[in-house]
Amino acid sequence: MKLFNKLVMTGLAFAVSTSIAAAADYTMRVSHQFPPTHHTSIRLEQFAKDVAKETDNKVEVQLFGAAQLFKPNQHHAAVAGGQLESAIILTIQWGGSLPELAVTQIPFLMSAPAKQKAFLGSEPAKILDQKFLDKGVRNIAWIVDTNDLIFTSSTELLDSPEKFKGVKIRGLNKLFDAGLSSMGAVSVSMPGSEVYQALQTRVIDAALTGVQAASSRKFYEVQDFGAATPIFVVFDNLVVNPDWWDGLPEEVRAGITRAADKAVQSSLITHEGVDPAEIKKLNDAGMKATVLTPEQMAALEEAMQPAVRDEFLKSTGDEGQKLIDMIKAL
Repeated sequence: MKLFNKLVMTGLAFAVSTSIAAAADYTMRVSHQFPPTHHTSIRLEQFAKDVAKETDNKVEVQLFGAAQLFKPNQHHAAVAGGQLESAIILTIQWGGSLPELAVTQIPFLMSAPAKQKAFLGSEPAKILDQKFLDKGVRNIAWIVDTNDLIFTSSTELLDSPEKFKGVKIRGLNKLFDAGLSSMGAVSVSMPGSEVYQALQTRVIDAALTGVQAASSRKFYEVQDFGAATPIFVVFDNLVVNPDWWDGLPEEVRAGITRAADKAVQSSLITHEGVDPAEIKKLNDAGMKATVLTPEQMAALEEAMQPAVRDEFLKSTGDEGQKLIDMIKAL
C-alpha cells in the first residue's frame, strides 16, 4: 500500500511539473560564464523566478552557467545569430567591436554608486543601448557586477602610481592597460584561468580583480598585498536576440522587462567605496589588504585617467567625448 501511494504521489508530481512546463509558451535560454556561487548567477536564478511570475508562466527561463553552453567570447555571435535567445556579456568583454562601451572603464568616471544609479535610463545609456542593437543584440538590463576592485601584489602595496613602475601585472585590455603603462607598469596579457598559476610561479607580480573574486579565487594564497579601490564599474549586460524579442507579445516583453528591472535594482551598490566586510575576509585569510584613501585614489586618477581617456577617444572620437561629458554631468 505504501509503495502504491508513493507511486501515485510520484505520478501526480510528474503530472504537475509536466503541466507547468507545458504552460510555458516561450523559452528563454540564458547563457553566462559565472559559477553558481557568483552574485550575478544567484541574481539570474531570481530573475528566472520573476519572469515566470511576471508573465504568468508564459516564459520559461533556462539558465546555462559556467560557460557550459557557450564560451564568453561566443555569446555575442550566438545571440545575434539566433542560436540563443539571451546571454550575459560583460562590458569589459567587447574589446574593439563596441569601443564606446569602454567608457565605463575610464578610471573613476562612473564608479560612484550615485553615478551608476543616475546612468540607468539616462541619455548616454540609451546611446549605448542603440550601439548594442547596431551589433545585432538588444540590451535589456544594466546589471552591476562590481566596482570594488583590488590591485593585488607579491612585492609591495600598490597604493601610489610610483609603486607600479616595473611591476609585471596581468593586463585587462588595451584601453585600461594604457593607464597601467602610464604609471610604468608592464602589462601581461593572459586568460583569467591562468592568472592564479602565473601569480604563484611569479610569472607576473600583480593582478587586478574584484574584491570578492580575490577571495573566491584564493589570491590571498599567492599574493601578499591588496590595494582596493572603486576604480571603474563593470556591468553584466543581459542581451537578447532582437527577432526573438520582437516576436514576443507586448505583455510578455513587459513582464520580462519588469523582471530584468528587478535584477538591475537588486544589483545596485548602496555603499560608498569598498565594502569593508570583503576587505576583512582577505585580511583574515592572510593578505595585507587595505582600501585606498581619497588622496591615494585622486593620485591614481590623475596618473591613469588621461591615458585611458585618450586611448578611448582614439577609437570613438567626438562621440566618445560626448559620452564622457554626458556621464560627467549626471
